[in-house]
Amino acid sequence: MDRKEFLLALDEMLELDAGTLTGAEELDSIDAWDSLAVISFIALVDEKLGHVVEGERLVKAKTVDDLLGLAGIAVTA
Repeated sequence: MDRKEFLLALDEMLELDAGTLTGAEELDSIDAWDSLAVISFIALVDEKLGHVVEGERLVKAKTVDDLLGLAGIAVTA
């Protein structure tokens, strides 16, 4: 899964229009980023990429690019 595909998966998970997220967004500015979204993100990474995101690292994420980094996806386009 590449950056674009993962961003589209995040759009879908957060019920945003496809192509909404670019990576630079602050998580605090995304209305749909809540505790359910956190669990969904962890499940998405596990299902699509086969690895576990550590909770201690996830709570430090501030941007969508941070999430991409936690998922092991390059943050540069």
